[in-house]
Amino acid sequence: MSQKAVLLINLGTPDECSHQSIRSYLREFLLDRRVIDLPAMIRWILVNVFVIPFRYKKTTAAYQKIWTPSGSPLLSISRQMQKALAEKLGEAYHVELGMRYGSPSIESALDKIRHHESICVIPLFPQYSSAATGSATEQLMLNLSQQWNIPELMIKRDFYNHSGFIQAFSEMIKSHIAGKKMDKIIFSYHGLPERHITKSHCHAKCDKAGVCPAVTDDNRYCYRAQCYAGTELIAKELGLSVNQYTVSFQSRLGRTPWIKPYTDLLLSELIQKGIKNIAIVSPSFVADCLETLEEINIRTREQWKILGGNDFIFIPCLNDTHPWINALADLVLENSAIRID
Repeated sequence: MSQKAVLLINLGTPDECSHQSIRSYLREFLLDRRVIDLPAMIRWILVNVFVIPFRYKKTTAAYQKIWTPSGSPLLSISRQMQKALAEKLGEAYHVELGMRYGSPSIESALDKIRHHESICVIPLFPQYSSAATGSATEQLMLNLSQQWNIPELMIKRDFYNHSGFIQAFSEMIKSHIAGKKMDKIIFSYHGLPERHITKSHCHAKCDKAGVCPAVTDDNRYCYRAQCYAGTELIAKELGLSVNQYTVSFQSRLGRTPWIKPYTDLLLSELIQKGIKNIAIVSPSFVADCLETLEEINIRTREQWKILGGNDFIFIPCLNDTHPWINALADLVLENSAIRID
């Protein structure tokens, strides 16, 4: 038996592209107190009475557009990532995959590595947020608490500024924009309610509209600041000037204020400025999923054409590309001294 284990944690996906499966997935996801951070009773009523009954059919239709013969793209890509990392690390490591919601669960993944002396846990979310990394870590700890023997742990909190991650995304972007006419690159990140930033104890001076200040102790857990910091590093690697790229946030839900600027509204502003050719990338994801394949590559592409835009270059996530698997292996090896990070 190998003495070291690696647990990759991703968000999750419905088991099947059916109304029943997607209702079940949405319910598990949206009832998470870190996703919708409202009192339990209000959250239950909101999700079960006002959200799921009006959203599950729309979500099912979205999944139907990207579902493959292998099933959910997120799951199949995550499996490929798991396999590639295991091959890269070799026999000294046992690599497992767990999903925060749906299957395979974090609990089932832990069952397969429960007898290993140490576990390196990498939530596959480049930037820290309580709704993603925090939730995955909480569930991990809850499952581990049921075990009599608790292994040594290293939990990677974020990797938005890791050199391998920056290099891998830079190479992905470069390969897709080479030789193509492009006016602007949009770095579109998953959005969060503004109150999540406030609850992260961000004390940096920021107008919440423009570029965030550099990450310091004052905003160490600020998701928005990490998005801007990572973007700046990628832009520097690509040699982009500040007017060649911009940052925005997608996937807002409900009427509460979310972090800005919004991707869909940004498109109209770009058209008004005479920008016609764009490339768009989503560095808040390492594996292509509903938010990249359907929301960005289908709906946002259609919106751009309706607005009068010309070229729309969709840049995929890192998936199981060699540069990313190498970076992922580095993250494991760099943290072989077991600790909570």
